[in-house]
Amino acid sequence: MKLAVLAALLGSAAAFAPAQTGRASTSLNVNELEIGATAPLGVYDPLGWLDSEPEAFERRRAVERKHGRIAMAAVVGSIVHHNHITFDGYLSPSANLKFSDVPAGVDGIRAVPTAGLLQILFFFALVELAWMPASKYDGDYGVGWFGDNIADPEEKARKLNAEMNNGRAAMMGILGIMVHDVLEGKPFIFIDMN
Repeated sequence: MKLAVLAALLGSAAAFAPAQTGRASTSLNVNELEIGATAPLGVYDPLGWLDSEPEAFERRRAVERKHGRIAMAAVVGSIVHHNHITFDGYLSPSANLKFSDVPAGVDGIRAVPTAGLLQILFFFALVELAWMPASKYDGDYGVGWFGDNIADPEEKARKLNAEMNNGRAAMMGILGIMVHDVLEGKPFIFIDMN
């Protein structure tokens, strides 16, 4: 147990090590490497995958971008649902289950009927395979930024950096919300939502 705690502490300490300056060149576009690379860490690659597996970087960046977008929606959804803002009507008329009857937090998934969970999974599969395929690495799915295409490269880079960093924060945020909800029944540790 002590060895596991020590390994976890040493692994997390590596996150605060200074960025290496003499990186080997890769076949990647430098602009893609710069997106999400902010001070003080620069390009965050604690496992050295850019040097050992540079061909997999685009896929990992696309997955990070997509998970960040999902996490941002999850954080907003969690805040809305924990403030008891719900849809009117029934989630399942046959089960006489209203949207307002679904409990807030992690326990809410257990209240959704199996047919509803299957509909959600089929929708995710449709989006993943047809509309936003995992093979499209650039993250541009043709909808623009609120319907507007950004022509200025500096502004686009700034907004992409903000998206990556907000997505990273949201991934940690939704993880914290779920952990506190399960452990203490309070998803937001400083605010009592009950």
